[in-house]
Amino acid sequence: MGQVEYQSQAHEENPSFKVNYPVFRLMGGNFVSFFGDQIYLIAIPLIVLALTGSPFIMGVVAALERLPILLQPFLGIVADRFDRRKVLMVCDALRGTVVLILGVTYLTGNLPITYLLIGAFVIGLLSQLYNTAQFAILPRLVRPSDLQLANSINSGIFQTSVFIAPGLGGILIAAYDPGYALVINGISFFAALLAVSSIKLSPPEEKQASTGWMLQIKEGFRFVIQTRPILFTNLSMFLSIFGTTILLTLMVFHLKDTIGLTAGQIGFLLSIGGLGAVGGALASGFFRKRFSYGNILFTAALIGGGSIILFAYVQSFVLLVVANAIGTVCASIQSPCIVTLRQLLTPDRLLGRVQATSRFMTWMLMPVGAFSAGVLAEYIGTSMTIAIGGMVTLIAGFLYLHPSLRVRAMHP
Repeated sequence: MGQVEYQSQAHEENPSFKVNYPVFRLMGGNFVSFFGDQIYLIAIPLIVLALTGSPFIMGVVAALERLPILLQPFLGIVADRFDRRKVLMVCDALRGTVVLILGVTYLTGNLPITYLLIGAFVIGLLSQLYNTAQFAILPRLVRPSDLQLANSINSGIFQTSVFIAPGLGGILIAAYDPGYALVINGISFFAALLAVSSIKLSPPEEKQASTGWMLQIKEGFRFVIQTRPILFTNLSMFLSIFGTTILLTLMVFHLKDTIGLTAGQIGFLLSIGGLGAVGGALASGFFRKRFSYGNILFTAALIGGGSIILFAYVQSFVLLVVANAIGTVCASIQSPCIVTLRQLLTPDRLLGRVQATSRFMTWMLMPVGAFSAGVLAEYIGTSMTIAIGGMVTLIAGFLYLHPSLRVRAMHP
């Protein structure tokens, strides 16, 4: 790969990670928001099932939520041009409002499916912008040497919410109604807003050039294409995310309608998978010190793809739990490595655009994957459709063997 040039503007003057309270507040807000999101992921498919009973409509809802991925290049410019902390706050406020409206409307029995479709698109748009701004803000809060640790812990916090929230959400929905789950999700966004609002952020060292939007988008694409480690991780994820989107779109529907699990069992299964993923996220730093990025990502992709195929065909609750746990462990090991790699190789002024460009390149098939999942499930069933997703994910892992990802230790 040659000599890697680290350009990320993570600041050495930031406090050491143990006393870095702004990062702790950001991660605390993330945990609350992640917690609500996991409940949302159970509630929405069950609401669609109650309103329509159609996997096709579930595919349409999921596709609309992922459609704003196509706007990522423009969202990256927003994250680079404007105060990133304020961007996070606006996204939290608007998402909380929309989700609360959907939850209350469903509880009163007045939720048309069109409202749900519109709400899914708006939430997807705001979530894409939030994730891009959050990616870009983290390197300005920590020292370069703490970046991998911060990303691993942030991923671990997400996986902790995956472990805890679905079980509680399943119990809540089983005892009451999925509408209450949406209300809780909406409140969680406002709690996250309070946490983010307390963060003080120093101004960037480089000011954004006042060039046109298209020129700024072009600059982001050019940087990604010329930076081989980022390019080849993006190409692999382009395929693997298509496969995992098929699984995620149909997972709850498959477990409920095909396997016959209860909402409580589904929540428990997802929570157990989240427990393993917490360890996987925190272990990614350990593996990175001993193995190359290519070896870590390739191995995780092969095992993860195989676990999806296993998940598609087993009927035993225990085996379903095991297959799901293996898949989430592999995904949680991959994520901090890819995120840290992008942050270390990207200058601060380009962080939003590089992340947005990468998301656009890797996630552009998510709406297609979600819609395809619904269509295929109608004709060949959920099991075979999920297995196809697993095979695509497995094949995508071979792109991680590119020489640019063979460096063992990549320290700034």
